[in-house]
Amino acid sequence: MIKALIIDDEPLARSIVAEYLAAYPNIKVVQECENGFDGLKAINQHQPQLVFLDIQMPKITGFEMLELLDQVPPIIFTTAFDEFAIKAFETNAVDYLLKPFDENRFKKAIDKFLSTNPVQQQKRTLASVNEIQSATQNERVVVKTGNKIKVISIYDIQYLAADDDYVNIHTSEGAFLKSQTLAFFEKSLDEKLFLRVHRSYIVKLDQITKIELFEKDSHVLILKSGEKIPVSKTGYPKLKAVLGI
Repeated sequence: MIKALIIDDEPLARSIVAEYLAAYPNIKVVQECENGFDGLKAINQHQPQLVFLDIQMPKITGFEMLELLDQVPPIIFTTAFDEFAIKAFETNAVDYLLKPFDENRFKKAIDKFLSTNPVQQQKRTLASVNEIQSATQNERVVVKTGNKIKVISIYDIQYLAADDDYVNIHTSEGAFLKSQTLAFFEKSLDEKLFLRVHRSYIVKLDQITKIELFEKDSHVLILKSGEKIPVSKTGYPKLKAVLGI
């Protein structure tokens, strides 16, 4: 028996998916959720083999929810998201259903799911999340702190620092660890607000108060918080160009 979850804030959308799934006795809906918080709990509880996931939901989006999972199950997106975003994950997602969809289109998605290797499905889903998150400029970052979820506005970020396979996001409230790469943030954050000044650091430009010479041909940034951030030889010319100095 394949365990499935339906995560969508629209009751009608959830009922349509459940109705269409009735034709597949080997797939059982173990829970329906109306937001990403409940969806996250349900995935961790039930460990489903298939999730029908809306993207635009209150509280946290479908993509933000997936970022918080240690292991992403196979996902079929059910979305009214714009065509630009769809193209970004079309080649990697298990499948997507553009609302409103009919039963024939739903059947194609299920057939694709059933015919694809589960490991390959997970790889596709993970690639989809990363592509979409970097292609759609979000103005917030969602992180897990213990059992809680923290939503950080990009405007509250002071700088980001690489930490092995993670990134430390530094704010006035403290540092928050995110399972992501610095290269991802370099691509996704607004280049008018942020600059990668070092292989291990991205700085929010309005946090810079001073640039000091550290050693010969070496510089450090002094931030409003008093933090000192090293600037690489390749980062310094970019910094000067951005700041117009």
